[in-house]
Amino acid sequence: MVFEPPKRLVRALGETAPEGDDWLEKLPGAAQQAVALRELTVERVQVPGGRSSLVVLVRTADGTPAVLKLAPGRARPEAERAALAHWAGRGAVQLLEPGRTEGVLLLERLHPDVSVRSLPEAKALLEAAGTLRRLWVEPPPGFPFETVAERTGRQAEVMRARAQDDPAVAPLVDLALAARDELLAAPREHRLLHGTFRQSKVLAGERMPWLAVGPDPVVGECAFDLARLVRDRVEDLIAQPSGAATTRRRVKRLAESLDVDQERLRGWTLFRAVESGVRAGRVGRPRDAELLLEFAGWL
Repeated sequence: MVFEPPKRLVRALGETAPEGDDWLEKLPGAAQQAVALRELTVERVQVPGGRSSLVVLVRTADGTPAVLKLAPGRARPEAERAALAHWAGRGAVQLLEPGRTEGVLLLERLHPDVSVRSLPEAKALLEAAGTLRRLWVEPPPGFPFETVAERTGRQAEVMRARAQDDPAVAPLVDLALAARDELLAAPREHRLLHGTFRQSKVLAGERMPWLAVGPDPVVGECAFDLARLVRDRVEDLIAQPSGAATTRRRVKRLAESLDVDQERLRGWTLFRAVESGVRAGRVGRPRDAELLLEFAGWL
């Protein structure tokens, strides 16, 4: 089988690939090798798939449905492996093998085309929040993950540089950076977090109704993790005449349902929305940038 990367993956990695990166060119051969090494039977490449990895639906030698996932080093697949091993299937997809090939994960097969995003909005938020709660555990000793302070520190440097080049975004960037400084001055929990949690990262399963996939794990406070969920379906929020009020109610409802401080959730939601908006503008997605920065302005 020819493992052709989906267009979505090619486009997304092309936005962030460092000069000279040849991971995509080597991907078909790496996928063939990973399949042969594990004696897998290939069903199909998942399309449109993700933005940071190739996902292939396979069966193991004994016929067990599984997923083969290949990701470049900059997507931190080894951190994902470590987090999934620590969760051991509690709220998240299970690893089917220990570390074997760097950048290659063999995972439990969920229902790849059925996420909580397919549910009505209120039900989707409820199910997603319940899944996220199960992931918030103590990190393993000597954990190999970034902290929230480290990750947002890198992001803050890029945001400052963008604000200098584009004065229009400077006021929101200043607010977001001030919120980050205040939040990090008084840190709360020290938990293992999913890192990139949203409705589309929660898929239907067999052993549990909903399980999380695709973590970019980080260690820090729970409000940081929940913040990305607040802006889910942002395009629908922007389209509503009452979008700003709906957003504020969502912050309140999610904070109360997961026992997270509402102001801390608002602060991290602001930072993460501005960071994503700045990044979207930088890589040539002006429409996404506009939506995210308008959303951030409501906070």
